[in-house]
Amino acid sequence: MSTSTGLNIIHFTNKLSQYSSITLFVIGTIGNLLNILVFISLKLFRNNQCAFYFTVESISNIFLITNSLAIYLLASMGNYDVAILSILWCKLRSILFVSCTVITLYTICFSGIDQYLSTSHLFFLRQLSTIKLARCLTIIIVIISLLHTIPFVIFLDIQQGVCTVFHPQMVNYISYIYYPVLIGFLPMTITLIFSLLAYQNVRRIIRRQIPVVRRRLDQQLTAMVLIRIIIFLILTLPFTCLQMYTYLTKITPSSNFYIFAIENLVSSIVATLLNLNYAISFYMFCIAFQRFRRQVKHVLIKKYWRRCKLWCFFVELLNKDWHLPCTTPLSQSHKHMCKAAHFIFL
Repeated sequence: MSTSTGLNIIHFTNKLSQYSSITLFVIGTIGNLLNILVFISLKLFRNNQCAFYFTVESISNIFLITNSLAIYLLASMGNYDVAILSILWCKLRSILFVSCTVITLYTICFSGIDQYLSTSHLFFLRQLSTIKLARCLTIIIVIISLLHTIPFVIFLDIQQGVCTVFHPQMVNYISYIYYPVLIGFLPMTITLIFSLLAYQNVRRIIRRQIPVVRRRLDQQLTAMVLIRIIIFLILTLPFTCLQMYTYLTKITPSSNFYIFAIENLVSSIVATLLNLNYAISFYMFCIAFQRFRRQVKHVLIKKYWRRCKLWCFFVELLNKDWHLPCTTPLSQSHKHMCKAAHFIFL
């Protein structure tokens, strides 16, 4: 009885994982690409450190949700987890997950720290907030995250139908340091402390003689960092706690299949929440901030949509084989179009 119930739970879990991973991949990829588009297109954000961190985080998020989709699609195509048959895929998916998770979480930390520095009333702290430092910190965290995957590559193994770490010392590191500290309470604490300090600084900005544009930008970015941190705390904490429990109990299908199926279902739900953390930042920014909505509208409609329409117009002219020299008597608007067409296509 318990075996058949466990099989039904496993079947339901697989369906839930497939549909949720596809949905999150679609909305997450669109949202993160729009984040990148807005932050690199607007001159207001182009050389801003916090916007740079948001861009790096969005790139890392795309890799994370793509990795999640690949895991569930490969499992659904063959009705089994490819990671329990291929040690290469077992290690590769763990490398992507571990490295990109560290990059995403610590770029969130850096964005909170940077907002505190850039809004500080102390001049020497404001001097530390530079785009050069942001790029250096990003390079450093990428290198550290890749080096950190080396022990996982060495100790990951497939035993009893499970792709995981079985080495006792490595299990202790994952259970007591990696999940609770490195990607758990340490980034949560850092981001929470510095975002609150930055919020206090922004409230004092009104008393200082700062241009209105800079003041509004600092207020907007600080509020965006706060929203991002709240999402991060709510959606990441359950996964951290569950992973600690999973590595400590080490329940396998052969030991107790029913309990294994229940844990598998809970893990799927928690993993969906975690992937939601990597997918919804753009939508939360749009919901929470009217100014960000105007900025997105400006980028999509006034910049790229108009360029797209102009490009389509010129393509239509070329398809009609309309090659008129610019010396032909035309209206002023047609002369500008002719020159622009020559500039684009020659």
